[in-house]
Amino acid sequence: MKAAVFHKAGQISVDTVEDPRLLDARDVILKVTSTAICGSDLHILNGAVPQKEPMIMGHEFMGIVEEVGAEITNLKKGDRVVVPFPISCGTCFFCTHDASPACEHSNYKHYGPNGDLLDQKGAALFGYTDLYGGYSGGQAEYVRVPYADISPRIVPDHLSDEQALFLTDIFPTGWSAIDWAQLKGGEVVAIFGSGPVGLMAQKAAWLNGAGRVIAIDPLDYRLAKAKAVNNVDTLNPNEVDV
Repeated sequence: MKAAVFHKAGQISVDTVEDPRLLDARDVILKVTSTAICGSDLHILNGAVPQKEPMIMGHEFMGIVEEVGAEITNLKKGDRVVVPFPISCGTCFFCTHDASPACEHSNYKHYGPNGDLLDQKGAALFGYTDLYGGYSGGQAEYVRVPYADISPRIVPDHLSDEQALFLTDIFPTGWSAIDWAQLKGGEVVAIFGSGPVGLMAQKAAWLNGAGRVIAIDPLDYRLAKAKAVNNVDTLNPNEVDV
């Protein structure tokens, strides 16, 4: 299959690589129909997050189930699913307490509470270096999804890929920021940064009952997009003391 492969800092190429295969009874093989590039991928590309070996990139993807492991009962060949970016076992303490990004099992080689630079990380992530499990990502024609009875969600037929794809990462990231802010309704919410995640946080603020939403960004084209798609007030810190 074809895949976007990271080789070293500054070098990613589309290569022909081996097709993924089932390695565990809880795996599925997904034919990728849509994928995206995350700003976090740039951390790998520029070397800020180190990776020694070639690796298939991508933690934002969705597609059609091609093969299912023997223990998968909630999915079948032909199901169309969207896949969250953290890899979660579903059975550990954190997974059973609504904290699956801290899954204890998926990143067993580099898991720990300290968050050190080169060790002690949280759950595994697709296509996000050996520090986060070393799993191949979804910027490829096919991808293996472990613990596939837990995270993938079937997408209704009336939703297009474009409508569902942001559920992999970018919308939940923006939503989490607002969730952690503990909105009660009616607040004025200022969101610093109006890139893609900032746009999602703005949407989430409205959905959680904000009385006013202010987008703050030094780039006017981003503020214009925020105004157009989210009906927010805007401030440019180069022009006003925010």
